Amino acid sequence: MVGCGRWPAKAVVGETFQITATVFREGHEMLGAEAVLRDPGGRVQPPVRMAELAPGTDRMGAEVTPTETGHWHFRVEAWGDPIAHWRHDAEIKVPRGQDVELMLLEGARLFERAADGLPGKDRPAFARLARTLADRTVAPTRRLEAAIAPDVRDLLDRHPLRELLTVTEWFPLTVHRERALTGAWYEFFPRSEGASYDPMGRRGPTSGTFRTAMKRLPAIADMGFDVVYLPPVHPIGRTFRKGPNNTLEAGPYDPGSPWAIGSEEGGHDAVHPDLGTIDDFDAFVRYAGDLGLEVALDLALQCSPDHPWVREHPEWFTARADGSIAYAENPPKKYQDIYPLNFDNDPEGIYREVLRVVRHWMDHGVRIFRVDNPHTKPVPFWERLLAEIDRDDPDVIFLAEAFTRPAMMHALAKIGFHQSYTYFTWKNSQWELEEYFRELSGDAAAYMRPNVFVNTPDILNEYLVHGGRPAFEIRAILAALLSPTWGMYSGYELIENVPVRPGSEEYRDSEKYQYRPRDWEAAEREGRSIAPLITRLNAFRRAHPALHRLRNLRFHHVDQPELLCFSKRVTAAVPTADAHADDGESVVALDDVVLAVVNLNPHMVREATVHLDLAALGLDPDAEFVVTDELSGESYTWRRADYVRLDPHIQPAHIFTLRRDDS
Repeated sequence: MVGCGRWPAKAVVGETFQITATVFREGHEMLGAEAVLRDPGGRVQPPVRMAELAPGTDRMGAEVTPTETGHWHFRVEAWGDPIAHWRHDAEIKVPRGQDVELMLLEGARLFERAADGLPGKDRPAFARLARTLADRTVAPTRRLEAAIAPDVRDLLDRHPLRELLTVTEWFPLTVHRERALTGAWYEFFPRSEGASYDPMGRRGPTSGTFRTAMKRLPAIADMGFDVVYLPPVHPIGRTFRKGPNNTLEAGPYDPGSPWAIGSEEGGHDAVHPDLGTIDDFDAFVRYAGDLGLEVALDLALQCSPDHPWVREHPEWFTARADGSIAYAENPPKKYQDIYPLNFDNDPEGIYREVLRVVRHWMDHGVRIFRVDNPHTKPVPFWERLLAEIDRDDPDVIFLAEAFTRPAMMHALAKIGFHQSYTYFTWKNSQWELEEYFRELSGDAAAYMRPNVFVNTPDILNEYLVHGGRPAFEIRAILAALLSPTWGMYSGYELIENVPVRPGSEEYRDSEKYQYRPRDWEAAEREGRSIAPLITRLNAFRRAHPALHRLRNLRFHHVDQPELLCFSKRVTAAVPTADAHADDGESVVALDDVVLAVVNLNPHMVREATVHLDLAALGLDPDAEFVVTDELSGESYTWRRADYVRLDPHIQPAHIFTLRRDDS
């Protein structure tokens, strides 16, 4: 339950997750419980029997899997199980000769009752069993054996005899499309792709356009990304426009920050004329789709002083004591070129306009929005907006860019945001990563889906500044394997890591304030790019269903604090040729297991013994198995405890797939 059922829990189609409940009763009698799903059409699905998660805890759980998008519900049903209780006592008493005929007669009556609740085709089996239990001409041990046979247990698991039935209310569950949980994002500025500078200084720089930016899309698709995310593409104001490196004085050719939205050319529903026309934007979206890429667009609810809203709706902003409009601040940072909206003055008017803007971009093919700073706007505003969009367009996804206090980040996820930015960029040690991802993959996974970016235009972590190429490789491996959704900002693959000043997380010559054309081909030729690693990671992710999930993350002990070991495992249905199947194929269930060991120190070799939780890998405690490193191609025979040595300058991680050593 999320918020005691106030908001829906979340899943995606085909995602298996666990429903748990504390189930207990008075006395010593046995009990049973089931988890039940109700699909969007109101059809109740076959219940799934719950089992105790740890002996003596009364905590029970069952795994369920929704099969379509929409608004589902779930509940738990619990009951007294008189046949299980009888079976427990009978298996003790009958072999000892205690109350033999009485026990078997009581069993016969219970199975008579159970037969009444069975489907017609199964009823005769229990009726015969009831007669057998009461038949004194048959040896008592044979009668008992008939009652505890595996086929009888299977039938009772499907159709238990239930007394004192207790059910919870139906709790909401929203099931989204797969992209809400799983994907690889690539952020880039269209204006930089195709931008040019006159080396002679005879003219100002020229902006790239949607048409020139389209030329970058095949390379992004070839790296295996699913989503291309664009910062705001709207007209940029001139009043208080920022110059290079966030300076207060902009030159005549400085393009300004895309987040200073609005000018005489239009506002949030317009495109910057330097980028082209709305037809050019539509062509960009179509071409991206042809390459298998979805376009995510920034939704930044703020304005430059030149935005039409400032003139038409001055009441939407905050007036200071001197009559001026308050600009955005995050002390010591000042954003004189940006006016925040004040949602208290005309909440209905602002809501209607924002809804119109969102639907405008939806009409132009945008089905994913990255929302800038949602934590600075009222939570009820987002709850209402996301619910209204979901009613008519449930495939539209919203990512919350909220690097803020945990309570607010969790609240935004609960009220409807499909994905959330995380603190990943600041989690670099073994204990930090384990603690944080246990939180993300634990109870929070019912409502909060992480989108793990390794960098952003605003975040160049000191780990990357000082760690060089190994640091960039390490963080990409961690993000791509720990989280079902990860992302990177353009230039990461070129190891761009120079801050504007020591100790700052801002890039020098930040693309937020100027064009940043890059020579991708030269970087590839000269070996200055880790794009080949990025491509391999994304291909590996696509090939392994275990990496498409979050709740299956498990950590393993390593006796070296700068090494991290973790695994993911799912059981996947795999079609196989079967001559006996009617259609020539059958489906078998196979475990997909990925095991990773990562050196978190980008400077030094680290070695250690890894102590594996073999049960988490689906293996017996004494199993011997083969691991194949998907980065090096080498294979090793492993057991419960194994030695590793990782040099970050050669290969900072092992990424293993597993198979049993049946030799």
